[in-house]
Amino acid sequence: MTEVYAVDRDVRITLRRRGADTYTKASYPQQFGVFSEIETADAVLRFNLNHEIVSLRGKGRQWPHSQEWLKRTAGNDWIYYSTGGYTGVVEAIGEYYLPNTPYPTNSLLGGRPFLLPAVHKLTTGWYSLLQEVAKRATDAPADILDFLTQTLANDPEVLQKKAEALFAISGGRSTVLPPDCRHVDYDVIPLVVADGCLYKCRFCSVKTDRPFRDKSREGIDHQISKLQAWYGENISNYTSVFLGEHDALAASPGLIVKTIGKALAAFGFSSANMKVFLFGSVGSLLNAPEQLFVDLGRLPCHVYLNIGLESADQETLDLLGKPIKAAEVVAAFTRMLEINRRYANIEVTGNFIMDENLPDNHYPTFLALVREGLDRVRAKGCVYLSPLRVGQPSRSLVMDFHRLKILSRLPTFLYIIQRL
Repeated sequence: MTEVYAVDRDVRITLRRRGADTYTKASYPQQFGVFSEIETADAVLRFNLNHEIVSLRGKGRQWPHSQEWLKRTAGNDWIYYSTGGYTGVVEAIGEYYLPNTPYPTNSLLGGRPFLLPAVHKLTTGWYSLLQEVAKRATDAPADILDFLTQTLANDPEVLQKKAEALFAISGGRSTVLPPDCRHVDYDVIPLVVADGCLYKCRFCSVKTDRPFRDKSREGIDHQISKLQAWYGENISNYTSVFLGEHDALAASPGLIVKTIGKALAAFGFSSANMKVFLFGSVGSLLNAPEQLFVDLGRLPCHVYLNIGLESADQETLDLLGKPIKAAEVVAAFTRMLEINRRYANIEVTGNFIMDENLPDNHYPTFLALVREGLDRVRAKGCVYLSPLRVGQPSRSLVMDFHRLKILSRLPTFLYIIQRL
């Protein structure tokens, strides 16, 4: 039950406020799930069901935009969400808000909001603001005082240690999440079924050097138990799982299906909007038995499988150091279309790279797949174009992207690499 308490005319505390029940594409700020809120004359602070800060928004003329805000991820990163003019952003990434990360990524859009004084002040000073509110609320009811005590216990140092504990559960941080995670604002529980990836591509800067191997069933059960404890009461605000690591599709088919079933049950997911996200490679997609997709199709969730295709041009693949043949990429793309047609609750998406210095045949072979290879526009099976270089925005690449998007007969967006 929601409870609102006015500390004074400048400070109001709301407990157990209910936000949106489902993740939707909205051109206004939207908070998913149940949260508590502190609003002062200068800022709005929101906390999850574990009393951890998860959202910040400044107020007044110094704040960049009244509908822009900061979100703290489970990995303890602050992400700044900017409007970017709305129309241009939704066409580019499929979402109304542009995520700006504090770490280097491959985004071609956005500015540097973390350098703005108002943003810096809030990300570094939110805890002092919380302490000030607590000092002013000494006469508050017992449940308000209990809420403040528990939020104060989650100071920045504690939150960082909690994030490190989360990474330790699966053996390391999820350095990259599938682009389809945008459908749930990257709010996913990380559960690793296999370490490493099949390929050690020369161009890749986000994957680990660990050799590929399945996790043991005992190890996965241990992860699930630890994750239940780590997410605690706030697990009810989640509906999605990221099945890691970089090529979960290459794991044993039985292990994949059983792990998803165990996770959905253990995490208490009961929503009709349950989603599972995982990466796959060209090789793992071509080698996956049909029965795997039959079994995935029977699960009570939507499965998003993202495949690193990169290029259908052999010269480009060789330049990237990707040890596969162009014919295999074409075959994997064809298989992607087939699975999307056959299974209602499975969506396979594909990644291709972008850069200004690629071989001449890279883009023609891309269009041969996403335009000439299709007889009509299709709504299912997104294609993501991933800029090859990190931290180097390019106006010409943005123009190239829009040209390719117009020509593509599949939904086409930029892939902004984000980590957990």
